[in-house]
Amino acid sequence: MSRPLIGITAYLEAARWGTWVREAVLSPASYVRAVEKAGGAPVLLPPLGLGGIDGYTAGLSGLILAGGTELDPGLYGAAADGRLDGPQPHRDRFELAMARSAVQAGLPLLAVARGMHVLNVAQGGTLIPWLPEVVGHDRHGEPGRPHTVQISVSSALGKALGDRAEVTAPHRQAVKRLGTGLLAVAWADDQIVEGVELQGHRFAVGVQWHPERGDDNRLIEALIEAAAH
Repeated sequence: MSRPLIGITAYLEAARWGTWVREAVLSPASYVRAVEKAGGAPVLLPPLGLGGIDGYTAGLSGLILAGGTELDPGLYGAAADGRLDGPQPHRDRFELAMARSAVQAGLPLLAVARGMHVLNVAQGGTLIPWLPEVVGHDRHGEPGRPHTVQISVSSALGKALGDRAEVTAPHRQAVKRLGTGLLAVAWADDQIVEGVELQGHRFAVGVQWHPERGDDNRLIEALIEAAAH
């Protein structure tokens, strides 16, 4: 039986290898390794023009909207914030279009960290541009700090992971208003949304953390199972 083809969104950045410095399509190897381990065939999606979006969707069995730098606040009606990294308009445009196409086609998708924000904005939702200013602390932004998230057991996320998970998820933005059709299904102890799902979709899950890292591959396996059927 052939492995389901899983697209993974990627960076388009200048990179150095050997004596060359060239523009390259980049992705942390943890994504492709997690997909391969779960039984999928990973393929990177460069953030190029939008003309081939529907072709990507038609050819894939599943999609991972990968992590990365913050979305441009202007995309959800917020003011620019100098505390954020510089926006990447080419990647923002590509991934928003890819998310919308995948949702419309019913393509199984897993949205990781930034990817969850992309999915939410693609569905008309908004983000908190600078989270510490809203919650009054910077615990969410501390690298390497594990914390427990509560998960709705009736959700696809809960069916994969149970009612709670210990995660490490440094982030400076968060979901504010949920996009059309999205439900919050996981929360930090201060009630910041850390997991979402799209109602009526066979598998469209977003999480604030990075399930492709570490030894627990159950969420990637759930995506591959949905993609295989």
